[in-house]
Amino acid sequence: MKLLHEFREFAVKGNVVDLAVGVIIGAAFSKIVDSLVGDIVMPLVSRIVGKLDFSSKFIVLSDVPAGTAMTLDALKKAGVPVFAWGSFITVAVNFLILAFIIFLMVKQINRLRRLHAGTPAAAAEPAPPPEDVLLLREIRDSLKRP
Repeated sequence: MKLLHEFREFAVKGNVVDLAVGVIIGAAFSKIVDSLVGDIVMPLVSRIVGKLDFSSKFIVLSDVPAGTAMTLDALKKAGVPVFAWGSFITVAVNFLILAFIIFLMVKQINRLRRLHAGTPAAAAEPAPPPEDVLLLREIRDSLKRP
C-alpha cells in the first residue's frame, strides 16, 4: 500500500507531468519538422544543388539479387546492405532545424519569464556578501592602517 502511495506522489509531481506533456508535444512537433524538411527544405536544397533527391541517394555494399529494382526501398526489402547517406543528410537537417526552433522557443520563454518577474535579469541586485567575507574585509582594512 505504501508503494502505491509513493508511486502516486511521484506520478502527479509537476515535473513528471511536464515531462509527459513535453514528450507528447515533441512527438507531434517532430512530425511537423519532418514534413518541413522533407517537403519544403530538401526540395529547395536539391534544386539549388542540381535537382538532387537526397532521400534516394545511397551506395550498394554487396551484390544485388537479379530482378531487384535499384531503389532504396527495394534493396532494403531484399536484404541488400546499403550505405544510405542521403537519408542521413535528411535526418541531420531535421535535427538542425528542430534544435534551432527549440533554441528560439527556450530563448522566448526565458524572455517572457524575466518580463513576468518584473525586473530584467541584468538589473537584479547582487546578493550581499556573506558575513565571514565582511569580517575578513574589516580585518584586511584594519591591517592596512599604520
